[in-house]
Amino acid sequence: MVRFYDPVNEEDLKRIEKILQSSGIEYFLVSVPEKELGGYQIQVAEEDFAHAESLVNRSLQ
Repeated sequence: MVRFYDPVNEEDLKRIEKILQSSGIEYFLVSVPEKELGGYQIQVAEEDFAHAESLVNRSLQ
């Protein structure tokens, strides 16, 4: 697993989770001690990274 995304808050976390889930990309949430960073880090499999990144970028357009 590789670090994919650091959500800034719960709303951002839910948005990214929805994108990944709807595309069938498995991910893991890792708790991080810096709560000002949202408290979690999203990790995806290395082979899914490029596709996940593309999906998130498209959602921002």
